[in-house]
Amino acid sequence: MSTQDALVELINQRVSFPRLGEPAPGDEVLQDMFKSAFRAPDHMMLRPWRYLLVQGDARRRLGETFCRLALEEDPQLSEVQREKLLNMPLRAPLIVVGISQNIDHPKVPVREQEISCGVGLGYMLLTLQARGFGGIWRTGPLAEHEGVKDALGVRATETIVGFLYVGTPLGDAKPIPDLEMRDFVQDWQGPVS
Repeated sequence: MSTQDALVELINQRVSFPRLGEPAPGDEVLQDMFKSAFRAPDHMMLRPWRYLLVQGDARRRLGETFCRLALEEDPQLSEVQREKLLNMPLRAPLIVVGISQNIDHPKVPVREQEISCGVGLGYMLLTLQARGFGGIWRTGPLAEHEGVKDALGVRATETIVGFLYVGTPLGDAKPIPDLEMRDFVQDWQGPVS
C-alpha cells in the first residue's frame, strides 16, 4: 500500500474512543501529535491556537473545579451529579485543552481561527490513532463556562474549542457506518430563487 493510500485509509478508519486508560502517549508521540496540529490551515500564519495539558493530579483538581462551579450554580446538585463532575477528567490519563486565541486581524475572522484550532485537534486524533493511542473530543457547556475558562487561564477573548481526552483505548472501537457521498454532497447550479 502506498503512503498516500495508507493516509486515506487512516482517515477513513478514524474513530473516537470513549473509554481510555493508561498509558498516555509519551513525549515522542506528543511531539508528533503537536507537530501535526501545527500543520492545520492557518490564514495569514497567525498561529491562533494554544494548548493546555491536564494530566496527573491536575485532572482531579479540574474535576473539583467543575464540581465547585456547578454547586455555585445549583447548591442542590445530587451526589450522582457531583461524582460525575469530579470523575469527568479522570476518564483519560491526559486531556488536551484546545484554545483559539482569537487574534484581532482585519483579514482573518475569529470563526476561521476557531476552525483552525479545531482542525489541529482533528489532526491530533489522527496522529494518536496512527501511533496506537486513541482520543475523544468533547465540548459542551463546560467549554463555554466562564468559571472554567478563568480556572484554566483562558482569556476573555479566547475560546475553548474542545477538550481532547487522550490515552490507550480500552476495548474495541465502535464500528462507524460508511456514509454515502450523495447524502451530503450536491452540485450547486446557481442562485436559488
